[in-house]
Amino acid sequence: MTIQTRYESDAAISLADLAEHKQSTTGNAEVSLIELFTELARRKWLIVRITGASTIIGLIVSLLLPVRYTAVTRLMPPQQTQSTATLMMNQLMSSGAGSLAAMAGAGLGLKSPNDIYVGMLNSRPVADAIIQKFNLQTIYRDRDMTATRKDLAAYTQIASEKSGFISVAATDRDRNRAAAIANEYTAQLRLLTQSIAVTEASQRRLFYEGQLKDARDSLLSAELAFQQVQQSKGVVQLDAQFKAMIESLTALRAQVAAKEVELQALRSYSTDRNPQVEIVNRELASLREQIARLEQRSHSGGYSELGLRDVPSAGLDYLRAEHEVKYRQALFDLLIRQYDAARLDESKEAAVIQVVEPAIPPDRKTAPKRAIITLLSLFVGFFAGCLASLFAWWNELIRREPQLSSQIADLKRALSLRRA
Repeated sequence: MTIQTRYESDAAISLADLAEHKQSTTGNAEVSLIELFTELARRKWLIVRITGASTIIGLIVSLLLPVRYTAVTRLMPPQQTQSTATLMMNQLMSSGAGSLAAMAGAGLGLKSPNDIYVGMLNSRPVADAIIQKFNLQTIYRDRDMTATRKDLAAYTQIASEKSGFISVAATDRDRNRAAAIANEYTAQLRLLTQSIAVTEASQRRLFYEGQLKDARDSLLSAELAFQQVQQSKGVVQLDAQFKAMIESLTALRAQVAAKEVELQALRSYSTDRNPQVEIVNRELASLREQIARLEQRSHSGGYSELGLRDVPSAGLDYLRAEHEVKYRQALFDLLIRQYDAARLDESKEAAVIQVVEPAIPPDRKTAPKRAIITLLSLFVGFFAGCLASLFAWWNELIRREPQLSSQIADLKRALSLRRA
C-alpha cells in the first residue's frame, strides 16, 4: 500500500508540473504580445512627435504647392460616310455597271475616326502653335521646345470618351489661361484638318490635284509644240477620214489614261479585291482592246503613225502635233471632271469640328488636394513613429540578451559577401 500511494503521488506531481509548464508557456506568449504594445505605449511621445512633425511638413508642402485649375472642352468629330465621287465619275464616263461598282466599293472610311483626331490633337504642329501663342516656354521656364512640349503634354489630357466625344482637359495656374488653352486645341485642329487630307474624299481630291497639275503642264507643252509646227510647216488640211480616226483614237487613249489614274486613286485607299477595282480593270482592258482593233484597221503599228503612209511629211508632223494636243486636252478635261467630283464629295464629307461643350474658366481648383496630403502625411508619420519605437526596443533587447546579440552577429556574417 505504501509503494502504490507513493507512485500515485509522484504521478500527480508530474501532471501538476506539466500543467504548470503549459500555463507558463502560454503566459509567456501573452506577455510578449502585451510587452510589444507596452513598449509602444512607453514611447508614445516619440510616436506623437514624429507624427506631428510629418503632419506639419505635409501641411506646409500642400500650402507651398501652386494652385492649378483644369478646364475641359468636348468635341464631336465628323463621322465618315460613304463616298459618292466615284459614282458620279462613272455616270459621266461609263455605263451603269460602273455605278453599281461604285456602290459596291463604297464605305471604305476609317473604322475609328476618333483615334485619328486624338492623334492630330497630340501632334507636334498643334503643340508648337499653342506654345507660341501663349508663350508657354517662358511660363514653364523651360530651356528648349522639347521640354516645353513634354510639360504641355503632362498638363493636358486628351481622350476619346465612350459617348463618341473627344475631351481635352488643360491644367494651368491661371484659370482663364487653362480655358483658353483647351479651346485653342479646337482651333488648331480645324486648321490642321484644312491642310491635310483626313477623309477618303480628301485623299482622292489631293491625288487628283497632283495629276491635274501634271496634265496641265503636259497640255501647255503640247500646245507650244503644235504652235511651232504650224509656224514651221504651215497649216495642212487633212482628209476627214483621217481626222475622224485620230479623234476616235485620241478619245480612247484619253479614257485609258483617265481610267489608269482612277485605278491608282482607288488603290491608294483600297485593295485589288475591291469590286470597284475589278470593274475598273475590266473597263481598262476593254478600252485597250478597242485601241488595238482601231490600230490594226489603220494598218499601222502605233497611234503616232495612224494610216498616214500616203500623207506628206509635212502633214505627218502637223498630225502628230495635233494628235498630242487633242490627247492632252481630252485627258485634262476628264481629270477636271474627276477632280470636281472629288471636291464635291469632299464638301459633303467636310471635317466639321463641332464643339459640344466649350471650356470655361473653372470655379474650383483641381490641385493641390491639401486635405488628402495632410492625412497622408499623418498616417505616414504615425507608421514611421511606430517603426522608430520598435527599432529602439529591438536595440534594447539586443543589449539585454547577449545570446540574441550573438545570433544576430552570426546572421550578419552569413549574409556577408566576404569569405570567412
